[in-house]
Amino acid sequence: MNLPEEQQEALLQKYLDGQCSPEEIATLYSWLLTSDAHRPLLSVMQQDFERIMKERPVVPEALSNRIESRLLQSINTSRKETVPMRVSFRRNWTIAATIALLVASGITLFYTLRRPAVPLPAAAQVADVMPGTNKAVLTLADGTVVTLDSTGKQVIQQGATVVKQQNGKLEYAVSGGNATVGYNTLKVPRGGQFTVELPDGTIAWLNSASSLRYPTAFTGNNRTVEMEGQGYFEVKQNAKRPFVVKVNAIEIQVLGTAFDIMAYPDEDAVNTTLISGAVKVKSAKAEKLLHPGDQAAISSSTGAVVVHPVDVAAVTAWKTGFFEFDNANINVIMRQLARWYDIEIDTKNADNRLFGGRINRNLPLSEMLKLLEASGAKFNLEGRKLTVIK
Repeated sequence: MNLPEEQQEALLQKYLDGQCSPEEIATLYSWLLTSDAHRPLLSVMQQDFERIMKERPVVPEALSNRIESRLLQSINTSRKETVPMRVSFRRNWTIAATIALLVASGITLFYTLRRPAVPLPAAAQVADVMPGTNKAVLTLADGTVVTLDSTGKQVIQQGATVVKQQNGKLEYAVSGGNATVGYNTLKVPRGGQFTVELPDGTIAWLNSASSLRYPTAFTGNNRTVEMEGQGYFEVKQNAKRPFVVKVNAIEIQVLGTAFDIMAYPDEDAVNTTLISGAVKVKSAKAEKLLHPGDQAAISSSTGAVVVHPVDVAAVTAWKTGFFEFDNANINVIMRQLARWYDIEIDTKNADNRLFGGRINRNLPLSEMLKLLEASGAKFNLEGRKLTVIK
């Protein structure tokens, strides 16, 4: 069955929204059966739905995430073998409505349209690696080290500054006007993420393998922090005290705005992406004023600054729990997986294949690799070492 591209997207959107009629579900699954690239998707969906229909009437969130990611990747793969295009729609589906339709007609299709089982890729047959969680290490001004995780709740007193941990977030509050200023460092390891509300009310979300150094109280003429890795900031407005983020010799100056900084040592550039407001990016060679939707890329080797428009939703997808790739090469993707899943990677045999798609970050590593393998990539996972196979 050949479906026009517009109809493919329309059917997938309606399916994810739980609005497909029984006839449209039949058309969708008939189309998915037309390509061997879709067969792993159908096979896993069959197994998941057969199991879930026996066990419980409501689909768990983890299962819904897996189904959504497979559907998104299947439409990407069908468009172009080497460079799947990114699908623009987002998940917004009603589980109950989808299950009701499947019970009425779709579940029968899983049985009647079934083909012989396809062996799972080798990457899926090994011990799995779980995705990252909320975890970090806080080093206080006096050198005390505090381990933070998803469930912890504690209060730390540092002079006039009170630090509260509420699950995956730290909150700073200063009581009194003469707070003694010390510096704390929040370090998020590989396989982690964490959020901190700074003493001025600015909120920073830190991605895996990132760190932020900041004062326990902001005094003086500006509010300066230092970071490495990737962070998303929503800055509390204060015209009298600009907020400054330092990354080595680079400065990002703001008054009140939302922006993302990606400054990993193993990346080719330091990227600052402006979501709202205005920021000024300063390096040793240039100074640029950004507007919403702009990204300033500062070369790690030359220091040159290039400003260009980007899809801010793709850049900040990590903050909302997704990987989003837009014609990304396998090396870029592998570096992201290495940080999030805390694995070692070997990409010396990687080719120049490009990928596009939006994938839930809460999937186990094996599920992630299945989606990439459906687009033609091959991997070998031994323990926590992932090798790209030529």
